[in-house]
Amino acid sequence: MKTYTVAILGATGAVGQEMRKLLEERNFPVGTLKLLASARSAGKEVMFRGTPVVIEEAREEAFQGVDIVLGAAENEIAMQFAPAIKAAGAVFVDNSSAFRLDPDVPLVVPEVNGEDVQKHKGIIANPNCSTIITLTAVAALNRISPIQTMVASTYQAVSGAGVAGISELHQQVSDLEAGKEAQIKTFAHQIAFNLIPQIGGEQFEGYTSEEMKLQNEGRKILHLPEMQVSCTCVRVPVVRSHSISATMTFQTPVTVEQAKAAIAAAPGCKLVDDLKQNQYPMPLDTSDQDLVWVGRIRPDLTNPGGITLWCCGDQVRKGAATNAVQIAELLIQN
Repeated sequence: MKTYTVAILGATGAVGQEMRKLLEERNFPVGTLKLLASARSAGKEVMFRGTPVVIEEAREEAFQGVDIVLGAAENEIAMQFAPAIKAAGAVFVDNSSAFRLDPDVPLVVPEVNGEDVQKHKGIIANPNCSTIITLTAVAALNRISPIQTMVASTYQAVSGAGVAGISELHQQVSDLEAGKEAQIKTFAHQIAFNLIPQIGGEQFEGYTSEEMKLQNEGRKILHLPEMQVSCTCVRVPVVRSHSISATMTFQTPVTVEQAKAAIAAAPGCKLVDDLKQNQYPMPLDTSDQDLVWVGRIRPDLTNPGGITLWCCGDQVRKGAATNAVQIAELLIQN
């Protein structure tokens, strides 16, 4: 079997660590693994397939001889190293938002528009975590009839803000239970026992940057340039796995029966929908795995032919690391 030299840029962060774990878990044909991070992490060792790998400082020359770079770093780092990655002849699968809306860069969810991988010019963008989870859930409905509008609310776990978000939730719960005041550092307000209806800064007409991603990225991924999305993003005191409520209208009506059958057969999805038995997707059930669970499928009572559903998915895995590794798997198939 042919093997590949794979680099992870941002290898010490939560997503970078998950990428390393998934390369091993999914038996990706890695010949050589390069783990790239900041200078302060350089020299440390981590295990990959039972062998220690030394973390290197991310430098332009580090990409020589690399076939695929999985990006798990912030926008500034992605933009800094993208020219060197392309110059080295590697393909950059980037999890930052730096290139997502670039018309020359494919934005890919493999179960939805995997064929777009073939259009790359050296960079492929990984979508926003909530966008990936939502579109994996609704793509089968879009195949029945194109989505015209979507009203969505996201319920996003604190791990979406990184390790600091998890630590802050646990610390605040501990402090409050001890009768102390909650310390606020990562989020704008106390997250313990609370909801914060803002993720990102204002971008358009009172919508935040996070809220506009579902429309802007969704249009590109689904090839629906006219699709209209109204989204509200909420940070919730859940450690892992994002949840989304979505109501859609279609070019032609879609029935509940059609929707359930399509989602049950859709790649990347698991239908969990039995209200009488209290069966529906929940964050605890969907964490640390790769399927998007979909349920609560019902008619939109405000628009005949519309569908409302609820979905959950692990935003560190399918919403980030797994999606990137799946893109890499598509790359080596072509």
